[in-house]
Amino acid sequence: MFGINGTEMVILVVVALVVIGPKRLPEYAQKLRDLVRQMRRMAEGAKDSVRRDFGDDFKDVDWQKLDPRQYDPRRIVREALVEEDAAIRESKRQERSTQETSPAESAGAVTSTQTDTEATPAREKSPIERFQAQVTLRDRADAAPFDPEAT
Repeated sequence: MFGINGTEMVILVVVALVVIGPKRLPEYAQKLRDLVRQMRRMAEGAKDSVRRDFGDDFKDVDWQKLDPRQYDPRRIVREALVEEDAAIRESKRQERSTQETSPAESAGAVTSTQTDTEATPAREKSPIERFQAQVTLRDRADAAPFDPEAT
């Protein structure tokens, strides 16, 4: 509870008894009891308010799906990169197909599109592959890049 073990709790209680004293102890115990009761009523009121606001939909909520402990940031980033890479490939494929199907307006335009498509590789690297290629190019003897203004 709050990162306090049993012996620390006993020490805190003894210090509180010494500071408060036996004359005012019943008064403070009653105040603590009232505070706990008030907090319970507030928590129950909040629960009832949420249930009332959501109605029947409150029972249908999948709480396991909303648990933040199930998310792995590495997996989320990896999936986002794959989705982004797939979207980029799809848009480039659509651009190429529209260029191939549309008639060329001039001979210069035809030659420029042909040189552009010939210059691009058949398969582009994914973001992860590009990152790994950059890592292999980095000299291990050099220190990692550091920006003092970024910290």
